[in-house]
Parts: sequence; C-alpha cells; structure tokens
Amino acid sequence: MTILLAGCGDLGTEAGLRFAAQGHRVVGWRRSPQKLPAAIEGVAADLSAADLPPVPGDTTAVVIAVAADSPTEEAYRSAYVQGLANVLDALERDGVTPWRVLFVSSTAVYGDAGGDWVDEGTAAVPGGFSGRVLLESEELLQARFAGTGTEAVALRLGGIYGPGRTRLIDQVRSGSAIIPEDLRYTNRIHRDDAAAAIVHLATLPSAPEPVYIGVDDDPADLGSVLRFLAAEMGSVEPAVGDAGPARGGNKRCRNALLHSTGFEFVFPSFREGYRDILAGNGVRHP
Repeated sequence: MTILLAGCGDLGTEAGLRFAAQGHRVVGWRRSPQKLPAAIEGVAADLSAADLPPVPGDTTAVVIAVAADSPTEEAYRSAYVQGLANVLDALERDGVTPWRVLFVSSTAVYGDAGGDWVDEGTAAVPGGFSGRVLLESEELLQARFAGTGTEAVALRLGGIYGPGRTRLIDQVRSGSAIIPEDLRYTNRIHRDDAAAAIVHLATLPSAPEPVYIGVDDDPADLGSVLRFLAAEMGSVEPAVGDAGPARGGNKRCRNALLHSTGFEFVFPSFREGYRDILAGNGVRHP
C-alpha cells in the first residue's frame, strides 16, 4: 500500500513511521519535508495552496492531519476547510481514487454537554469556531466521496498529550494550575495512541463507520488529573478556584465504537500516559 500523509506534523509523522513499520510506502506532504525521518518520502507542499504536488498514482489511503497556524477562525478555515478541499481537488486532478480517506478532526464538534456522555450518534453542536470549522470540514469530506466507492472517515480526537505536549505538567510544576470549582470533565488521548488509531482505521480490513471518537477510557474530571500529577511529581496540590472557561466544553466522550474495531490502547487512562511521560520516556516507534 502507498499511504499519502497530507500534513506531517508531530502526529502525522508518528503515524507515518507506524505505517512504514508495517511495510507500507509512505509519502508525506509538508512545508519543510527535510525535517521528516528517512522512512517517510517527504515532498514540499503547502496544503493551503491550490498547486499541490502530484499524487502518487498507486495511493491506496490518504490521511489528512493538518493543524492551524494560530487559534483564529481564519487560520482554522485555511488549514482545515481549504486544506482539505485542496487535497481532494488534487486527487480529482490526478485521477487518483484511494479506497479510504481519513480526516483527523476533534471532539470540539460536540461543544459543551454539561458533563453528559456523548458518542458518534450524538448530534454535533459546536460551541466555538474551531468545532464549527471542523464539522464543516467533515461534511465536505463526506459530500465529496458520497457514492464514489472511496470510504471517508473522520477521527474525532480528544486533547492530545505526550512528548512535547505537557501543558498540564508544566502548569502543576510552575504552580499556575488551578483546580476548577465545578466538576469539569476532560477527554484526552496520548499522542502514541492517537497515531496508532489513525493507522488502525486507515488499514482496517472491514468497511469503517464514517465517524469515530478517539479518546482514552477515562474522561476524568480536571481536578482529579491535576491532583494526580501533583502527587506523582511531589508538587504542592493546586488550589481550587476560578479556572476560567472549560477547554473544549464539559463532556464525557465514549470510545466504544473505536474499541469495537479491535483497537487497544497502550495508555487507557491519563495515569499510564502521564506516568510514562514523567518517567522520561521519549518518542517510541514500533
């Protein structure tokens, strides 16, 4: 199989190395392809531009894993909606029909659920521009491939943590962390598990569902996570106070559908994942 990775940041690169370890040819589109490891064939590409490079004719699966340059609606729209549209246009331009296209989305499409559970059958009602733009991108993906034979999949990831993504650890260590006064649920996934889920769904032998939620098994409340980190690090437990608005809304995301495909988490909860980071473990590839 030839896998085209449209977007090769940290997550895309980790997924690419896993594809390569399975024996696939991996082509990665990135603005700075020289930064990619040798296992990924790097090609210079700006996904926000219409003149994308030629798509390999034997491409069997496409993974679109982009990131906005800044937390603004304009940047999100350029990265996700326009970036996705440009990739799809390039496939059509070159007459390439992959059997599967996976778009990396976010649980932000659900907005705030008041702490209730949500799953793939829950109506997506975004609470901010990021969720609205991502939902628009998902709808574009499904519309473009409707009736074509190409299987389109959106993977809605929770908050990604892991190597280089240590915001909560840094807050506890610096003493700036605040435990919310209200019970505020959070949903996360370790970077390694997120990459593994991308590979798993992109190569799943059976026909996938159009949407999967990618979060670990424990949508823990933020206070429990911060207290755990403080105890593990031997730091002072953060004070309870006004923690500001909830990042991503207050909800608990179910991952049962992803589990039903046979996917297994290396880090089923924040406890295993953060202990691994605190133990000093860096990037690991199979």
